[in-house]
Amino acid sequence: MSDTSLTAYAGPVLGSPDAERAPEERRGLHYPHGRWVPGPGALFEVAPGVHWLRMPLPMGGLDHINLWALEDGDGWVLVDTGLSDDVTRGLWAQLFEDGLGGRPVRRVIVTHFHPDHIGLAGWLCARWGVPLEMARTEYLLARMLALDIRPEPPGEAIDFSVRAGWPDTAIQALRSQPWGRYGKIVSALPAGFRRLRGGEVLSIGGREWRLVTGRGHSPEHLCLVTDGLMISGDQVLPRITSNVSVYPTEPYADPLGDWLESIEALRAIDPDVLVLPAHNEPFRGLHVRLDQLAADHHDKLAKLHALCAVPRTAFESFSTLFRKPIGERDYGIATGEAVAHLHWLEARGRLRRLSDDSGVDRFEAI
Repeated sequence: MSDTSLTAYAGPVLGSPDAERAPEERRGLHYPHGRWVPGPGALFEVAPGVHWLRMPLPMGGLDHINLWALEDGDGWVLVDTGLSDDVTRGLWAQLFEDGLGGRPVRRVIVTHFHPDHIGLAGWLCARWGVPLEMARTEYLLARMLALDIRPEPPGEAIDFSVRAGWPDTAIQALRSQPWGRYGKIVSALPAGFRRLRGGEVLSIGGREWRLVTGRGHSPEHLCLVTDGLMISGDQVLPRITSNVSVYPTEPYADPLGDWLESIEALRAIDPDVLVLPAHNEPFRGLHVRLDQLAADHHDKLAKLHALCAVPRTAFESFSTLFRKPIGERDYGIATGEAVAHLHWLEARGRLRRLSDDSGVDRFEAI
């Protein structure tokens, strides 16, 4: 299959032959373009004036992020930005030179604070002289994390890992690491921003895009919904499950409760909408996917509750919650997800927390 490369890009719309984008059905979801994807930094028009842009992503088992460029009169609106690294910055620079038809970027919108979404927002806003637009909670959290750089982890992070039952060797390794990687993969953020709110309607390119708030994956994640289209960010992904985690910054939170409530709220959106996700390919079957996501979490919760017939730490739940072995480099993300599931059960009176003298928390089924 001949993929679309940036160097071959000759205009604002370019795709491979239709035969290479044969529709597919997988697990009840319909993929209009099958497994085909645009090459790094190339645009492909998925609907009139709505362009799919894929950037490389060297992190966490993911090799890409989908971004969206919306035509808006004599300019463009960008939704999400990619990671702040030289490769992504270079692809954007070449796209500005070769691929946007001489039209400037008028707006930069970010769905949420995670670095693959906001990473180059500051650079793009400075490049085009436009404000950053996103939800207030997401902006403030991004600013806080970007500024929180320390030579060693804060005590709260150590305590969080101890409570989760990490082995002593992993705790000692954590103590020796610097803190603040977020600021290294996110370009300097603007000191001000334009606040976006759930329920607000944005007029872009002759379409009315309604902002829909999702929670759990991040505190105030924004999706953009219009007739027949939904830019879902990480809130709905077709083949992977969005990370839902507890972090040391809010160690007693219940993000999975927020996530499951958001799934129910998203059912108000047209089930036949074309979903434009941040990862994997565009698809139809929103309500089918929401059912799958809810079922996956409830299955994990049932297994976890059964495991806790004997008191268990978050660390001891890894083999039950995850399909593959968890190595030490993944303890952090696995702990966040495990604690989120434990907290959901605890908050609903199905587990009780037992804390020992060493500061370790175990959870017992009720």
